[in-house]
Amino acid sequence: MSRIGKKPIPIAAGVKVNVADRTVTVEGKLGKLSWTHRPEVSVKIEGQNVIVDRQDDERMAKSLHGLTRSLIANMIEGVSQGYSRSLELYGVGFGVQLQGKKFTINCGFSHPVVFDVPEGITVEVTTPQARGESEPARFTIKGPDKQAVGEFSSSIRRTRKPEPYKGKGIRFAGEYVRRKVGKAFAGAGGA
Repeated sequence: MSRIGKKPIPIAAGVKVNVADRTVTVEGKLGKLSWTHRPEVSVKIEGQNVIVDRQDDERMAKSLHGLTRSLIANMIEGVSQGYSRSLELYGVGFGVQLQGKKFTINCGFSHPVVFDVPEGITVEVTTPQARGESEPARFTIKGPDKQAVGEFSSSIRRTRKPEPYKGKGIRFAGEYVRRKVGKAFAGAGGA
């Protein structure tokens, strides 16, 4: 039996969970999420807990048991508390701007990079303009769906990954970027 899959999922206060056929719907103060699970596992509600069982001991059922439990637990946490990823943009003159559902990044290219903010995701800009190595531009991506928040923040980071020489680029808050030493000029005589 899966150690993760056999744990019951407590339903948080203010969250409604509904299981119809194979579709699990979770509704809370931050939104509504639904997901259809595979037929190898079954989901039922017992009191204030959600229970996930598997049909047999086949390899696929075993692998889906813990996964299904984790995804439903993430849905419950997402609609009650939400998920967020904080990012930082390092580089002199680099900056971010939010206009409605358009998120614009100026990160050293000849043109600004514009993202459409997906439905259910919000972007909060804390510091819009970077001031080099000392003060980066900071922004946070929030939403109830853990996967959507992670995918959107990763697609933004891919725009300009941090480079190892000056550290310019987009990185997650708290991410360590290993720095390299640049080439040193040996002089006219050589070595």
